[in-house]
Amino acid sequence: MASSDRPLGRLVDTRTFFFVCDMQDGFRQYIEFYEAIVTVVQRLVAAAKILEIPVIVTEHKGFGSTVADIDVSTAKVFTKTRFSMLIPEVDEEIKSQSTRKSVVIFGVMTDCCVQQTTLDLLERGYDVHVIVDACSTRTQVCRKFAIKRLKAAGAFITTSESMLYELMKDTEHPKFKEVDKLLMTDAPDSGLL
Repeated sequence: MASSDRPLGRLVDTRTFFFVCDMQDGFRQYIEFYEAIVTVVQRLVAAAKILEIPVIVTEHKGFGSTVADIDVSTAKVFTKTRFSMLIPEVDEEIKSQSTRKSVVIFGVMTDCCVQQTTLDLLERGYDVHVIVDACSTRTQVCRKFAIKRLKAAGAFITTSESMLYELMKDTEHPKFKEVDKLLMTDAPDSGLL
């Protein structure tokens, strides 16, 4: 197959959304490596603000608010009962910005809410990038096989650093130093392999 026949998943800041899936206090006790995930999600949300990328956040009803360490003050926050983040209000929000065709998704639970959201987005024709160092679930077996399924379905599996550097593309990017400063802090060694 020629490279032109295969989607490359190139990211462009003006055509991208960040989706933060259910990073709530109520999940803290159930999710492996939760604190490490919080650290990476904090960086991603901060980078989105610097790069002016819209952030869509969901909070699953009954699990409290998004962790206070993650600043979602400039994000669009939606409450849901469905596993998928693509509730009607989120669907309406992304349709209102129709030039954005890439979604970077991270949060919990990889095998449930992240997986179902990713599959829904792929069905709608979005390029979806799953950030593996910012996704977890109750067990690593469930996480591992969810990621395998999402890759087979056509999602791009990547890391937070790789994705952010791809968005900037060049050290001459006007926001490079600000984002790079976020990435140069110690990265958590979570064991998410």
